[in-house]
Amino acid sequence: MRIGLVDVDGHNFPNLPLMKLSAWHKQQGDSVEWYEPLLSGRMDRVYKSKVFSFTPDYPYYIDAKEIIGGGTGYHYPDGGDPLPDEVEHIYPDYSLYGITDTAYGFLTRGCPRGCDFCIVKDKEGKRSVKVADLSEFWDGQKYIKLLDPNLFACRDWRDLAEQLIESKAYIDFTQGVDIRIMTEEMAEYIKRMRVKLIHFAWDRYKDKDIIIPKLKMFKEVTGWYRQKMAVYVLCNFDTTFEQDLERTYTLRDLGYSPYIMIFDKDKTKSTDKVRRLQQYVNNRRIFYTFPTFEDFKNVNYKQHNGNRRAHPATPY
Repeated sequence: MRIGLVDVDGHNFPNLPLMKLSAWHKQQGDSVEWYEPLLSGRMDRVYKSKVFSFTPDYPYYIDAKEIIGGGTGYHYPDGGDPLPDEVEHIYPDYSLYGITDTAYGFLTRGCPRGCDFCIVKDKEGKRSVKVADLSEFWDGQKYIKLLDPNLFACRDWRDLAEQLIESKAYIDFTQGVDIRIMTEEMAEYIKRMRVKLIHFAWDRYKDKDIIIPKLKMFKEVTGWYRQKMAVYVLCNFDTTFEQDLERTYTLRDLGYSPYIMIFDKDKTKSTDKVRRLQQYVNNRRIFYTFPTFEDFKNVNYKQHNGNRRAHPATPY
């Protein structure tokens, strides 16, 4: 069979299901290629994968006997039918994206939190369950990018943490590790890993009395600096702008790097305060140049030929 693949979201981040489908079809002796509307010709089957619901659909005609669209972008919020087990648990075809030094995958699926702003409860269930050993998607690569929604809520977290430690790979926890359940034991396990970057999340302002002590404990146990500890800050959901600012400054004072995540960003304007806050916080050079948001909002910070220039800001 001639198999075509379409990464509808683009190629900024590798699409794991497409890499697995590519590996499985190649194992069956099929030919696999990126679908090109003017070059590919007639295909037996084309898979379209879309992660984000806000991504526009593929705009071109697809010449194929069968077209299959999958992913949360097409089946929000439950994600649609899962991949068959023989595809889900195959080693990904990293060559599809030319990846040689990084492994991507899930060790666990699901999260017990069931937050209103998150689709994991509908897509993967309200329980964190081990779904793979590290060897399923890692084979000695220098870097590992974990996609798990709540790894340390899984009862098998010690076994999985040991696998990550033994890999000696640089680990990026790309999703928000649940700081609210963090213990000193968990922090000690994480400290033994070669962590490149770990993300936590402070989504709800009302959790401050739980989150702040946990963040302090984690920093004391690990001794790490803000360069490898980031915290997602959910805005525009159930917090005021003043609470967003408070969380941002608190995280910086604690030695973490905040990262603004805007809920339903499509409903905000570029001139909205929360969008300006995102511009301020998420560019670390700007964030650590201007001590406060008030300082930043009175200037437009621009890069021109490597030189910094300040200009009067556009009013809100």
